[in-house]
Amino acid sequence: MENQKHEEMDHSNPPAGRAGIDHSNHDGNAPMGMAGHDHHKMMIADFKKRFWVTLVLTIPILIFSPMIQGFFGYEFLLPGNPYILFALSTIVYFYGGWPFLKGIVSEIKSGAPGMMTLISMAITVAYVYSSATVFGLEGVDFFWELATLIAIMLIGHWIEMKSVLGASKALQLLVSMMPAEAHRVKGDTIEDIPLEDLLKDDVILVKPGEKVPADGIIVEGSSYLNESMLTGESKPVKKEEKDKVIGGSVNGNGSIKVKVEHTGKDSYLNKVITMVEEAQKTKSKMQNLSDRAAKWLTYIALGIGFGTLAVWLILGFPFVYALERMVTVMVIACPHALGLAIPLVVAISTSVSAQNGLLIRNRTAFEESRKISVLLFDKTGTLTKGDFGVTRIESVNESYSNEEILRLSSALEQSSEHPIAVGIIKKVREDKIDIPKLENFNAITGKGVEANVEGKQVKVVSPGFLRDEKIEIPKDAFSDAAETVVFVLIDGQLAGYIALADEIRPESAEAIKIFKKNNIKVIMATGDNEITAKAVSDKLGLDGYYAEVLPHQKVELVKELQGKGEFVAMTGDGVNDAPALAQANVGIAVGSGTDVAAETADIILVNSNPQDIANLILFGKATYNKMIQNLIWATGYNVVAIPLAAGVLYSSGFVLGPAVGAVLMSLSTIIVAINAQLLKRKIGKK
Repeated sequence: MENQKHEEMDHSNPPAGRAGIDHSNHDGNAPMGMAGHDHHKMMIADFKKRFWVTLVLTIPILIFSPMIQGFFGYEFLLPGNPYILFALSTIVYFYGGWPFLKGIVSEIKSGAPGMMTLISMAITVAYVYSSATVFGLEGVDFFWELATLIAIMLIGHWIEMKSVLGASKALQLLVSMMPAEAHRVKGDTIEDIPLEDLLKDDVILVKPGEKVPADGIIVEGSSYLNESMLTGESKPVKKEEKDKVIGGSVNGNGSIKVKVEHTGKDSYLNKVITMVEEAQKTKSKMQNLSDRAAKWLTYIALGIGFGTLAVWLILGFPFVYALERMVTVMVIACPHALGLAIPLVVAISTSVSAQNGLLIRNRTAFEESRKISVLLFDKTGTLTKGDFGVTRIESVNESYSNEEILRLSSALEQSSEHPIAVGIIKKVREDKIDIPKLENFNAITGKGVEANVEGKQVKVVSPGFLRDEKIEIPKDAFSDAAETVVFVLIDGQLAGYIALADEIRPESAEAIKIFKKNNIKVIMATGDNEITAKAVSDKLGLDGYYAEVLPHQKVELVKELQGKGEFVAMTGDGVNDAPALAQANVGIAVGSGTDVAAETADIILVNSNPQDIANLILFGKATYNKMIQNLIWATGYNVVAIPLAAGVLYSSGFVLGPAVGAVLMSLSTIIVAINAQLLKRKIGKK
């Protein structure tokens, strides 16, 4: 028996924005996280408007610029041409450049100069110098470079913010899945009420084809429900009386009445949204690394920028030329792509994961899933279906028939949702046996349950209990099949036993192959007996197993494996296995339906499917790889571009202008954004 779960059977049924421009500003108190999205949309609209205004003004600036005219070999100078350029460029500088000018104040106040500082310094130096040439300073203006730089920086930000918003659309899709109204059943009448008026324990009617308004339990009817957008399960799931349903899932062809369990902030959907938003805001080791790199790049760029100005002046070049080199260095060195490299991957991976039934609570653990060398699996409901059927009932006491043993034991199991209990109750109902009442119920830690039934003390326990009590286990109790056996004691004497079989999931074998292909050892830790554990292990080709393991012993197993240098992932139900989940390098809680609040787990799988764990590990690797690719591109680009901007190839005739630098910088941002979007193809499902 899976006594690590049976012992605790519940019989009572109890992205990150950067300094200067806040790209994430999600309002944690906003209903369903929508205020943050509205704010984000407003900012995107603002950047879009500023870009188009700047672009319209940039066109005449380019046309009337003497430098551009000389480059293309035409002349078209208006009376007061310098003043026209100055006027247009002033609008571009203050209106188009305002987000960056405002950003430098925020960065300096926070003591973290970064991208906004670099952009602001570059456009300010360009504007002030060019304006000075209009009013008497000897030199050539580069208003056209100022205008193109601001336009390109604005479109870069616009594209970046649209990408971040796009990555969070999964949340909006989840929100939109809830219907506006619910059909509440009041006696013989049905009333349509707004969703926000729905209360716990209300009974609601869900008609064919409608979305389920809230989490609950079916009290009447049966149907197939489509939960694909919530759990990643593509096939409709059959739901009958006493089955749980999730708000937002789509009802099939049957009408069902549902007793409401969770509404509003307590609902499964809202928990998912909250987890995704928290995960997107949480910085991982990789993100902290990129932040540090961006900060140092800022200092390096400022140092090289002013150093470039000094070197070219010392070499005897005109101030205008030296200034242009400095401006180009500052433009090209903006840590724009670097700042986007990690947050965008975080936003996409958490949203896509949530759509596929993988809820990430700990970003670092998710990224480190690539290091997993050993997977410690629970058995029931994970490697197996958790759908027990009674295969044998044997009495070993002449005073009790097989039917009496089943009847008395059913009294203890009637309130439990544990698979073994469900299997016993299912058999009782098939045989139309009346379940007796019980008194003084008690859980025997790690070994079973006990209660008084019809004046008798009845215990339903694991083999381990019998061994501890020095009670001999019947020779024929364990067959060579993958059966789970529980023993029934009446008034301290062994009365008989019940054997149940739990079918191995068809997905388990495929998942094991994926783990082995990725050099991950798979070990099973189960409360079941040695014969059953060995049968499952042999059939699936596991690397090892531990039988008759109690919950507290799983922690020791994890520590033992870690002591051997293994990077351990533990899977469990998130309740009994909490200590082991916390001890493991990566804790993966497996559940179903609305069981998503496993506090000690790093990652929660909505479905108890080993294939999901395989998807999780592969997606974690893909996510980490995308982060590394983006970091290499963003930093490598700067390593090459900054020296070119400083003019190291001047003797070869190559000079990198500020506008070209701005184009390359924005191009690097777009490449990083596109590379992050490609992550969506790596999820393994959908």
